[in-house]
Amino acid sequence: MYEPPPGHQVVFETGSRGESLELRFVLESIGIAAKIEQFRGGWLIVVSQEHAAQAVDEIASYRRETAEQSTYRRVAIPTYGGTMLGAFGYAGVLMLVAVLMGRSVFGMDWWSAGRMQAGLVMEGQWWRTVTALTLHIDPGHIGSNLVFGCVFGLMAGRVLGGGVAWLVIVVSGAIGNLVNAMLQSAEHTSIGASTAVFSALGVLVSHALMPRSGLQETFLKRWSPLVGGVLLFAFTGVGGENTDVTAHVTGLFAGLVLGWGSSALPPYLLESRRLQRIAGGTTLMIVAIAWIFGLWIAG
Repeated sequence: MYEPPPGHQVVFETGSRGESLELRFVLESIGIAAKIEQFRGGWLIVVSQEHAAQAVDEIASYRRETAEQSTYRRVAIPTYGGTMLGAFGYAGVLMLVAVLMGRSVFGMDWWSAGRMQAGLVMEGQWWRTVTALTLHIDPGHIGSNLVFGCVFGLMAGRVLGGGVAWLVIVVSGAIGNLVNAMLQSAEHTSIGASTAVFSALGVLVSHALMPRSGLQETFLKRWSPLVGGVLLFAFTGVGGENTDVTAHVTGLFAGLVLGWGSSALPPYLLESRRLQRIAGGTTLMIVAIAWIFGLWIAG
C-alpha cells in the first residue's frame, strides 16, 4: 500500500498518465500544489492535507463537466438528404454550359454574353453575376472547380439539405460577384464557379460556428472552424496568375452571412422534402433565367 509523505494525502488514482497530468494541471491552475506518483501500474495525485478536501471537490467537478461535454459531442448533428443530387446538378450545369459554349449553340458567343464585366453589371446586367459562375477558361479550370465544388457542396448539403445548400451557394456566389463588380474598375472581367465554391466554404464555416446548446468550449475550440476556413482559403484561394482573389473573398463573406442565416433554420424545415425540392428547382431556374436574359440581350 502506498504511503504518502507526512502531511500529504492521495486525492485521486487513475490508470492513465495523461489524465493524471491533466488533473494536476487543473489543481495547480487554482493554486493547489500537486504531485504525481506512480504506484503498481497506476498514477496517484498527492496534495497536502490542508488542501485535500478542496482538491477532491475540484477533481470531481472537472470530471463531471468533461463527461457532460463528451456526452454532448457524441450527439450527432442532424444531416439531410439530397446531397448527391445537388452535386450531380452542379456538375451537370457546368459541363452543359461548357459544351454549349464550345459549340456556339444558337450561334451565340456564350463567353461574351455571360462573363462578369464590372461596368455592365453596374449598368444593370445583373444576370452576369450568375452566368459567370458557370463559365470557365479551360479543362483545368473547370476540373478544379468541379472537384472543390462537389466536395464543399456535398458537405454543405449534408448540413442544410441538397436543395437549400445549393440555393444558398448560388445566391452567395452571385452576391460575391456583385460586390466584386462594385469594387473593381468598369473593365474588370471575372468568370468561374470558384466564387460559389468559396461561398460554399463560407456556409460550412458559418454552420460550424453556430452556438451549440449546452456545450462549453474554449476560445480556441469555439473559433477553430473560422481559423480552418481562413487557412484553407489561403492555400486554395489566392494562388495562380489569373486568380480573382477579390471575387474569392467576396464569395467567402457572402457565404458566411447567408450560411449563418440558413444554418439557423429549424430542423423541421430542412427535413421537408418539399422545401428541398422547391429550393433546388429555384436554383436551376435562377441559372436558366440568367442565361435567357444574357443570350437575349446579346442577340
